[in-house]
Amino acid sequence: MSEEKVITLRTDRKNFEDIYFSGNQGSLLFSPTTKSKTITTIAAAIILVIVFFLKDSLSENSKGILYFLSFIFLLCAVFLSVSVNKVSRWKKQVNHYLSVLERCKVYEIRFDQNFFTVNIDGEKETCEWKDFEYFDSNNEFISLEGKYNYMFPQKSMSEKEYNLLKKTLKENTNKQ
Repeated sequence: MSEEKVITLRTDRKNFEDIYFSGNQGSLLFSPTTKSKTITTIAAAIILVIVFFLKDSLSENSKGILYFLSFIFLLCAVFLSVSVNKVSRWKKQVNHYLSVLERCKVYEIRFDQNFFTVNIDGEKETCEWKDFEYFDSNNEFISLEGKYNYMFPQKSMSEKEYNLLKKTLKENTNKQ
């Protein structure tokens, strides 16, 4: 592969959203990052409410359990809010990126035996193949990680282009 290959991508926002937000990724409380913290916080709240209603049946010496459970609930809530904030920032970045893609006139991938370039409206990011650390693909998208991280939906190019890109990435990223 000595000549440069060019793949022009279609920038249909829905194709990218389907991948970025699959599996509740965009949900603030039930994304894979926050789901367990949400469940733990709800459980702590339920336990706290139950103990609060039963506080009259607790002895004077046992009422400290209410303070302890309140502390546990607050701790869970803080961890949950940190995770929600993280997901919210990620979602905001993805939506900004998708808005840029939606407005762009040119979105293309260029590659040859030495370099891989992504061009979005004249803003080019060029890497040598050795700059990539990880490549993965399935029937829906190609993921490429390294100096820059990319995700290319299968729906944004022809099947022939998708297979060419997959084959080229497999050959060049496994040489490392």
